[in-house]
Amino acid sequence: MPIRAVGRLALLAAVFAVGPVCAAPFAEGFRKCEKCHEAETEVWKQTQHFKSFNTVHRKEQAKKILDAAGGGASMRQNPNCVLCHYTETRSSPTAKPQVASGPSCESCHGASSDWRDVHNFYGEGIDDPAKESAANKAKRLAAARKAGMIWSFMHYDIAANCNECHGLAHPKLGADVLAKMLDAGHPSEPDFELVRFSQGSVRHRFYPPDFSKNAEMTPAEAARLFVTGKAAQLVSASAAAAKSSHPKYAALQKKRAQDAAKALQAVADLPEVAAVLKTPSHDNARKLADSIKDKDLSVKVKAQLPAKNNYK
Repeated sequence: MPIRAVGRLALLAAVFAVGPVCAAPFAEGFRKCEKCHEAETEVWKQTQHFKSFNTVHRKEQAKKILDAAGGGASMRQNPNCVLCHYTETRSSPTAKPQVASGPSCESCHGASSDWRDVHNFYGEGIDDPAKESAANKAKRLAAARKAGMIWSFMHYDIAANCNECHGLAHPKLGADVLAKMLDAGHPSEPDFELVRFSQGSVRHRFYPPDFSKNAEMTPAEAARLFVTGKAAQLVSASAAAAKSSHPKYAALQKKRAQDAAKALQAVADLPEVAAVLKTPSHDNARKLADSIKDKDLSVKVKAQLPAKNNYK
């Protein structure tokens, strides 16, 4: 049972009589992460994900899109806008949600309420991760993942999160709302590509042995991420296309799916790629990402990889 589980059950019992409880995992906000991940947080503070909190609602078409998304006093109070443009946090399961920042740590790595303590547990009485036993680390990785954490090595799940918003394809947004937002001028990003968007200004790869260095990907790593990102794009676009017959929206998702499928042809000899092309699903795409984790596909996809001077 997760470390917080017993305490959480007690809390639920205590507050049950006074009102509804947020039973689902909730975001706690970047400051909880910043305590241990200061370097990563500093990188994030230089990105558009951070800066957009004070700028996105001021864009020329924002009011028109807000009206199309259901209206309200502001984007920060519209649940459809909040899904992608903000991080909504709680201080406890029963606290009122607060829009605290733009897209942040938990936008990619999952709401932390159920996994943060597990993620931080290096063993009884051990505060230094360098002193953690291999057995505890393996157990900790698995337990945090089970509790909802998306680790940095879970490239497909991170890619899927990116494509939900950058592909105008969030599963919690209804087809009618998506179509209206697009008609109102909401940007679509049919050319979104994971390596280009993740390895520029948002890159935060502080790994051993040098935790002070924001490491760049090797060609082999970039190639694997490219293929994984295209698999996520194909899954996302295929699911989104089935939601709406709106001509403009259908055309957007068709283009995203076609572009992803075309890119994956470079590695279509891999059976896991063939499976994703035939049946675009999360399960098939995760199997693909797992199957290539030690492969060097850089020669096969070299022509498609973005140049570093084009990174976002």
